[in-house]
Amino acid sequence: VAGAAGVLAVSGVSRILASSNQQTEPRPGLALNIAGYKLDRVEALIDGRVQIEGCDTRFEVAAIGDMNTDVFSGPQSREVTEIGLHPFMLAFANEGFQDYWLLPVFPLRVFRHRSIFIRTDRGIEKPEDLRGKRIATAGFSSTSLTWLRGIMQHEYGVKPEDIQWVVSAKDSSAKASGKVSQQESVVPKGLSVTQGPEGRDESDLLESGDVDALFHAAEPRAYLQGHPKVARLFGDYRGAERAYYAKTGIFPIMHAVAIRNDVATAHPWLPKAVFSAYSKAKKLMYGELTKLGWATISLPWAGHEIEETRKLMGENFWPYGIERNRKPLEALFQYSHEQRLASRKLAIEELFHPSTLELQENA
Repeated sequence: VAGAAGVLAVSGVSRILASSNQQTEPRPGLALNIAGYKLDRVEALIDGRVQIEGCDTRFEVAAIGDMNTDVFSGPQSREVTEIGLHPFMLAFANEGFQDYWLLPVFPLRVFRHRSIFIRTDRGIEKPEDLRGKRIATAGFSSTSLTWLRGIMQHEYGVKPEDIQWVVSAKDSSAKASGKVSQQESVVPKGLSVTQGPEGRDESDLLESGDVDALFHAAEPRAYLQGHPKVARLFGDYRGAERAYYAKTGIFPIMHAVAIRNDVATAHPWLPKAVFSAYSKAKKLMYGELTKLGWATISLPWAGHEIEETRKLMGENFWPYGIERNRKPLEALFQYSHEQRLASRKLAIEELFHPSTLELQENA
């Protein structure tokens, strides 16, 4: 550290961490715009039951594609925002993006065996049968698809090079996910990748039989409408995903929370305060699940599912902080690099704000 500003240097990358205009302790009144999905683990932040110390917050519900675009190529209008983890990795590694830091808060995590849909008339009965098949995607380098390809390669020996990829021109889930961002559209060299016909989405391609299977974060229209020749590859995806977790200890991370660099620099207490608030909101969610989850969720066996999840994954089954999440983070870093999406293998310490690297949730 020299002069009025300190600099963190990591793997040849530097970011300003301190300045002479620092507000070193929280004082009431800092205006903070936050964006994210309306999720049960975030709801207490949205409705004001949990406050970020020293801040007057405004929470905007938004879709992930739009949140990504705002951060990477838009006005950067939110000081704190939910962000696609893999798009952030690609922006940092490939484009030198340093305008935001990640915080070890993970609002969205999804097991991904459920996200492979097949034509039932193509002889596909197990993952290995995907070799040589035409598989549609909507946004090649999204977090969900990077996880899917990694799981297929490391658990079943099916490499991205074994597939004929078709990137659809449209996404049937765009209303929920927002427009695909630039960082979700990276296609590496060395693969068989073609563009789908104009005006047709990934569900159209599956319904028509132009492709044999589909990797997609959301259930495609063809599946939701009960197309007679469309099914999930893993019929018992719950069982497959529970077995995957028991074997690997990995609960795949889709989204993180990011904080704008200039705000974190001016208010060095803020990253910890944001982490603490998200953790408190999640803790309230746990309490509600324990007390009345079985009654407030409109599923008849929700209480049993809560119990079974805790038996397998522990009381804090949706953990924040680096320590509990090092394994899934490093797995995604590996997948991105070996799939030739990220230009180099990233390290946790490069992406996450230094003041949050050792943070742990209160019991």
